[in-house]
Amino acid sequence: MTPGLPAAMDRPHFIGIGGAGMSGIAKILAQRGAKVVGSDAKDSATAEALRALGVTVHIGHAAGHLADDASCVVVSSAIREDNPELVRAAELGIPVVHRSDALAALMDGLRPIAVAGTHGKTTTTSMLAVSLTELGREPSYAIGGDLDAPGSNALHGAGDVFVAEADESDRSFHTYAPEVAIVLNVELDHHANYASMDEIYESFETFAGKIVPGGTLVISADHAGARELTRRLAGSVRTVTYGEADDADVRVLEIVPQGLKSRVTVLLDGRELTFTVSVPGRHYALNAVAALTAGAALGIPADGLAPALAAYTGVKRRLQLKGEAAGVQVIDSYAHHPTEMTADLEAMRAAAGDSRILVVFQPHLFSRTQQLGKEMGRSLALADASAVLDVYPAREDPIPGVTSDLIIEAARAAGADVTAVHDKAQIPVVIAGMAQPGDLVLTMGAGDVTDLGPRILDRLSQQQ
Repeated sequence: MTPGLPAAMDRPHFIGIGGAGMSGIAKILAQRGAKVVGSDAKDSATAEALRALGVTVHIGHAAGHLADDASCVVVSSAIREDNPELVRAAELGIPVVHRSDALAALMDGLRPIAVAGTHGKTTTTSMLAVSLTELGREPSYAIGGDLDAPGSNALHGAGDVFVAEADESDRSFHTYAPEVAIVLNVELDHHANYASMDEIYESFETFAGKIVPGGTLVISADHAGARELTRRLAGSVRTVTYGEADDADVRVLEIVPQGLKSRVTVLLDGRELTFTVSVPGRHYALNAVAALTAGAALGIPADGLAPALAAYTGVKRRLQLKGEAAGVQVIDSYAHHPTEMTADLEAMRAAAGDSRILVVFQPHLFSRTQQLGKEMGRSLALADASAVLDVYPAREDPIPGVTSDLIIEAARAAGADVTAVHDKAQIPVVIAGMAQPGDLVLTMGAGDVTDLGPRILDRLSQQQ
C-alpha cells in the first residue's frame, strides 16, 4: 500500500523542522515525494539526515526562508506567534497546519496504532515499529526519538500499519482516529496546559473516543490513573487491559531480570507466552507487553510478535549507553518526570549490582519543576550521588522563585548526596572528580544534558 500525498502538502514548509516530531513528519512526506523545506534554530545531525532525503533545511528563522509557493506551513505548539516565518505565512495567505493534523493526514487510509500515556510512549512505539519490521510487515511509523541513528524516528513503509506516538501535552492527540489506541498510564504533567487530573482524564477520554468503530483501547491494568480512566469510559469502547494485576486481560505472570535484559511470561488468550525484552527494567518489560497486546488486537499473531519484540534494543536517550572510559560507563536517560526518573534509576540499580550510580540531572521546564520538584528530589535519592543543573527552560519563560534549588532541597531532605552545578561546562570536571572504576553515570533530563555524555567520557579518558 502506498498512500499518496495529503492534499495541500506537496510543498510544505516546516518551522522547527529539527524537532523529533516535526522531523519525522517531514521525513515521511519527503519519502512520499513532497518537496519539503524547513528551518531550525541550529544545525544538527537530524538536519543532515533530512538533507540526505532531499529536504532543504535553513538554519535560523527568517521570513525569506518561506517560499511564496509553499502549499502550507507546518508548526508545533512550541512555535510562537511572532516567528518571522509564521508572520510571513499570514501575509501570503499560506495555510498553517499543526503537526498533529499533518500526522493525522499521513495516517489516512492505513491502520493506525496510536501510543499515548504520560510515560513510555517513545519506547512502546519503537518496540512496535521494530518488531513489526522484524516480521516483514513494513510499517510506517513516527516516533519521538531516534531508534539507532539521527533521522531514524520515522519511516514511510509499504505495509498497511502506521504506528505513531500520540502526544497528550497539548491535546494534539485528539486529532488521530486510531484502529488501536494504547494508554500506558495517566498522570498529571504538562502543567502549563492542564490544571487538574480531571482535565487530564477528560483529555484522555476524548482521545479514546476517537478510536474508529470496531477498534480497541489497550490500557494498563496496573496504573491507578489508567484504571480510573477505564472506569470512566465504562464500556464505551472495546477495552483490553494488560499488566500484573489479577484482573488484567493479558496478565503478566513473571518478569525475571537477566542483566540488561528481562524474561517475560504472559497469559494471553488462555496460553502462556515467554519472550525476551532486550532492555533492562520492569517498566520497559511492561511496555513490551503493551506492544504485544496492541499487535494482537490488530490481528497480528502473538506467537510471532512476542519473539520479534526481542529485536528492539533501545532508542536514543532511553538508557542509551554512550560509552566507557576509565572503567566508568556513561548512560543517557530522557527521564524528566519523577515517575520516569524512579523507573530508570530502579532499572539501573537492578542491573548495576554493587556498582555506584551517579546522576547528572537537568530539570526540564519551570512549570514542571514548580509542581514536581520535591518528587524529583526524592527520586534522586535512589542514586549514590547527583549533580543538579539549572532548569532547562525549553519553550517557557522563568517563573519567579522556581529554580533547581527546589529539587536539591528535597533531595537532601531525603538523605541524598547532591551537588548544585550552575555552569554546565563544569560537569565533566565534577563527575570525573567523583567517579571511580565500576561506577555508572547517568545524564538525565529532556534538555541538552544529553550533550554532556561525550564530554564526560573525554574527561575520564584524560585521567586514565
